[in-house]
Amino acid sequence: MSGGGCSIRAIWILTPNDAVAFSRRFAVVEKRWRVAWEAEGVGKGAEMPLPADYEVAAAFANRRRREGTARGSGIRTNLSSVGLDSWVDDPITRHIISLQIDKEEGGGFMLWPVVLQKRGSYYVLVLPLVDPQSFKAFESLLKRPDCGSSAKENGNLSSILLNLPCITGAFMVANVIGDIITGDVAEPEVIVSSGPSVGGLLDSLTGSIGITARSKPSAAPVAAPVASVSSPVGAAQSDSLKGGIRPFDKELLRSFIIGAMPFGTPQDLNYGNVSSIRTTGYSADPLPTDQKQPAWKPYLYKGRQRTLFSSLETINAALYDRDDVPDFLSVSGQLTCRAELEGLPDVSLPLTGLKTARVEVSSFHHCVQASEPTGNKQSLLFQPPLGNFVLMHYQAPCNIDPPVKGFYQLSMVSENEGAFLFKLRLMEGYKSPFLMEFCMVTMPFPRRRVASYDGNPSVGTVSMTEHLIEWRIVSSGRGLSGRSIEATFSGTVRFHPRTTQRVNSSFRSATTTAFAEDSDCEQDITKNGANLDDYLMEKMNKDLQAVDLEEPLSWQAYNYAKVSFKIVGGTLSGLIIDPRSVTIYPSVKAPVEYSMQP
Repeated sequence: MSGGGCSIRAIWILTPNDAVAFSRRFAVVEKRWRVAWEAEGVGKGAEMPLPADYEVAAAFANRRRREGTARGSGIRTNLSSVGLDSWVDDPITRHIISLQIDKEEGGGFMLWPVVLQKRGSYYVLVLPLVDPQSFKAFESLLKRPDCGSSAKENGNLSSILLNLPCITGAFMVANVIGDIITGDVAEPEVIVSSGPSVGGLLDSLTGSIGITARSKPSAAPVAAPVASVSSPVGAAQSDSLKGGIRPFDKELLRSFIIGAMPFGTPQDLNYGNVSSIRTTGYSADPLPTDQKQPAWKPYLYKGRQRTLFSSLETINAALYDRDDVPDFLSVSGQLTCRAELEGLPDVSLPLTGLKTARVEVSSFHHCVQASEPTGNKQSLLFQPPLGNFVLMHYQAPCNIDPPVKGFYQLSMVSENEGAFLFKLRLMEGYKSPFLMEFCMVTMPFPRRRVASYDGNPSVGTVSMTEHLIEWRIVSSGRGLSGRSIEATFSGTVRFHPRTTQRVNSSFRSATTTAFAEDSDCEQDITKNGANLDDYLMEKMNKDLQAVDLEEPLSWQAYNYAKVSFKIVGGTLSGLIIDPRSVTIYPSVKAPVEYSMQP
């Protein structure tokens, strides 16, 4: 990731208690800020220096109090006033905010644009360098009497931000810092097969499956950063929680900032690259004079050479079992690569089956040069970066029937008891080597609390929680291949009687409604003495139309069952990758492995 055209004045990380947990200022960029204002003929830049940590914390707390939440509403309400972000009447002000800094000796000034991102329990604030004209244009928006803006209107907030590439860079900086403090810096997985590769697939009828048992990914050949081996990257040495907030490794973050954005200008925001350079240094081998080292490969690989490809496909389907409503089926996938090659070779990868599979490529990695599709083929030429990376994303229609078909019925026999019936057929029309490793059906009841259930399925086991019933048809370790089975499950489910609690009327205002989707809404509502779940339930009940007793669970999207499954042995899109057709120039002896396992 590159942050071209972006310079950062300062970074702050705040806790939910509005205390600064980490800060970093860049004096070189701050000097450029003052020089830019002096060039305008005014010394206002010197009057708006970077504030102290306690001043930033106080300004953030004051904004939270005035806007209602940390992000605010993003729209003008009856509580908005001149000078607030919500006065601009643009939802982007929930993510690009301003802070009013009050000085003890009187006066004050504004910090803008401050990119805000909430990660875990922390708030990441990034202040990029902007020109004085853009700053003054935003100041005028805070005072305009009218509200709303048109996409064609000159001088609106969107037009100002579109002329500021530093905003994109600041978001990238905030995102990678959030990854580090939460420990979410893992690379995309590239699976190495221990035996012959027969392919694989991870599917979900709803696109929301989470399989925890996964094959072991190949380890990155880079030295680990200085941190506890047993702790996740970015986590402190101790796993203890202090005040409900997980601490992060400040030295690790400080080292990353020094390597990734020296003097406040982002150069390479890839955590793996920066960590590798700090531990192993740059490559000492000189490059050929006719080759230029790309930005995504800051040092050269040394070691055993090989190239790994791994594909992952997800099927999203909605099966209605109705003649008047067609079923929906689509496949989305990604091709991941890891090229452990010395030097700067070019890798050519031909794709076949595009026309047959009707594949639509959504995006390529920025290192890829893709040829125009000709017939059923397309060639990709790229100089691979270090580590694992997603070579391309694609979408395609599902060319065969889904592995799970059937119907689900639910009817209420009383206010607190319902009868249900499942009749499913698994792997019909699927032959070897397709293998179903896992299949589970979930009956969600988000509006009712499950008390008990009766019924025995024809196959599998059943469990329940407060708001759902799970039916495991095929468990891990007991696969289904070369045959189809029919699975049925009928029974009754009983719910706890409904209880209605009165919610504080202050949360029925339009202002609070705008905050309902805010990530920190729960904390703010709880402070005012109301329960978040009760408030959201009342709002949902008010917005939905009433139904008859026969189907009291059929509110909007709640009358459904979710099927999650995992299949190996092939793809549903028909996209074909032949490892033998992969060529590397200059030619090297490097095996190419291809796996379709999730």
